[in-house]
Amino acid sequence: MGALAPALLLPLLAPWLLRPAPALAPAPFTLPLRVAVPSGRRAAPVPSPGTPAPPRADGLALALEPAGAANFLAMVDNLQGDAGRGYYLDVLIGTPPQKLQILVDTGSSNFAVAGGPHEYIDSYFDSERSSTYRPKGFDVTVKYTQGSWTGSVGQDVVTIPKAFNTSFLVNVATIFESENFFLPGIKWNGILGLAYATLAKPSSSLVTFFDSLVTQAKIPNVFSMQMCGAGLPVAGSGTNGGSLVLGGIEPSLYTGDIWYTPIKEEWYYQIEILKLEIGGQSLNLDCREYNADKAIVDSGTTLLRLPQKVFDAVVDAVARTSPIPEFSDGFWSGAQLACWMDSETPWSYFPKISIYLRGENASRSFRLTILPQLYIQPMVGTGLNYECYRFGISPSSNALVIGATVMEGFYVVFDRARRRVGFAASPCAEIAGAPVSEISGPFSTDDIASNCVPTHSVTEPVLWIVSYALMSVCGFVLLVLLLLLLLPCRCRHPPRDPEVVSDESSLVRHRWK
Repeated sequence: MGALAPALLLPLLAPWLLRPAPALAPAPFTLPLRVAVPSGRRAAPVPSPGTPAPPRADGLALALEPAGAANFLAMVDNLQGDAGRGYYLDVLIGTPPQKLQILVDTGSSNFAVAGGPHEYIDSYFDSERSSTYRPKGFDVTVKYTQGSWTGSVGQDVVTIPKAFNTSFLVNVATIFESENFFLPGIKWNGILGLAYATLAKPSSSLVTFFDSLVTQAKIPNVFSMQMCGAGLPVAGSGTNGGSLVLGGIEPSLYTGDIWYTPIKEEWYYQIEILKLEIGGQSLNLDCREYNADKAIVDSGTTLLRLPQKVFDAVVDAVARTSPIPEFSDGFWSGAQLACWMDSETPWSYFPKISIYLRGENASRSFRLTILPQLYIQPMVGTGLNYECYRFGISPSSNALVIGATVMEGFYVVFDRARRRVGFAASPCAEIAGAPVSEISGPFSTDDIASNCVPTHSVTEPVLWIVSYALMSVCGFVLLVLLLLLLLPCRCRHPPRDPEVVSDESSLVRHRWK
């Protein structure tokens, strides 16, 4: 697996320069958002105008004491990674153990690892080398917002060195085919889905990794996560830290109170967003717009993703609030970087963004606030005398996704036992000793609808039940019609020689076959 080269491609063409801005806010100039490929690999061709950009590794389209052998302190700093390429965990699989780095993803439910060589990864799981691997005899395909894979499902033992001192038997898919899943510059070679079994493929009957852990390790049905990449370059050559605490909460990873919001549906970690504010001013949208068609917490998504109508309103409000008079559209869409001289930082030119979540008491809410340091994200150093930044928010066609852009500002608790997600201030969400996120409340919800989740949102199992019911009705109607078709024929014709088969009766028999 090649590491990402520490330099951006920076052809400075005049059409990318923005007009000079007036005094207080020097205008940035923009650059195409392309990262140099590692030496030794063939560079991808530059797309022509109007051609969709190829997938990038910086756009990846997770309180109680455990009864088992968990060591929470050992889990501190057990993650590596960054917002651009995800946070991953060291896992040992099979007998003898094979070490892999596994992406932690709270937006899916399958545990899968590379099952063969791939140009973008440096190791994979060879099931034939494991004496404890047992195939289950079927394959599974999983599709994500970006990318997909197909793998063979089996069982094997796994150990998490920085968590438990014993092994567990889990279901694992070995990936033999993928598309846009393993990307240039990634440092992981598998994925650990920590969402509910409802999302597991091929069906919810496949026991998930975390459910197996809860049963076998006898830990509470809770895990928590801290991602420590705030203000650090996205997709740089190094890695940042983080922590995945399986079975509870580690007090050293947060300060203040933990604020909880209910889980609305147990598939993704779906929560309820009440409103958004830019620079202290509400967007004044119907609260159902923020939840169209769901709002989820997903560590496997790089950015803060917003429904298109909400995204457009946010971009308009940020641009209107900023003293910089004009930005290229390419900056907002993620196609270009905005660059400033080394002596400047752009964060003072952008507003705070606040997200209001419904509290456990439905008449109260609390507020997550991210400073520009979280959503105006530095890219890898250019080696020149300027620094470049990307916009850490993007549009979505089907969800509001609280991804790494927001999660890096908080300690996040996934309390499945009590159907809630908690947020607390994270000590690592600081730059030069100053916090880059805030959490506050409670606030009244008197001016907000009692339910902001669209009523048309249904989960996959419900859709299957409805489809099976419709199929049963159609089958019954078809059977009645066939009987009506056959019965008159028997009444109308006299008995015939059983050895003689007419064309009509032959046709009916073939229909039944």
